Amino acid sequence: MANEMTVVGNLTADPELRYTDKGVAMARFTVASTPRVRDKASNEYRDGEPLFLTCTAWRTLAEHLAESLTKGARVVVVGRLRQSRWEDDKGEKRSMIQLDVDEVGPSLRFATAKVAKLTRSGASTGDGFAPAFDGDDAWASASSERPALASAA
Repeated sequence: MANEMTVVGNLTADPELRYTDKGVAMARFTVASTPRVRDKASNEYRDGEPLFLTCTAWRTLAEHLAESLTKGARVVVVGRLRQSRWEDDKGEKRSMIQLDVDEVGPSLRFATAKVAKLTRSGASTGDGFAPAFDGDDAWASASSERPALASAA
């Protein structure tokens, strides 16, 4: 898979769950990954330059993530890099690299976790992957409330 990467780090805040106007769940969160580097002069390890990566998960993965993980949790995130480009209010070109999440879970290096397998019934609610990117910022128009589903008349 092109541009796939794995990031291990800590959540900088609780994941924020929103819903698109079509009822698709999306969760946005930031992972801070700080490498340990050896200082040759002192022969000791210290924190290196941190990477802060904005991540977006979709559908059931987004809901499970928002229910399961909180600020400070050490996580392992696998996804695909995506670059967004836009112009700000002053007409200056901006860009940002983000990670569209395929998998996420707690790191068990310094913690334990109890997994609760969910049972599925009825139609599938989606595979967790992001919808095709059409250039619009789905996050900006998403709501924190799940839209009411239209009833069949």
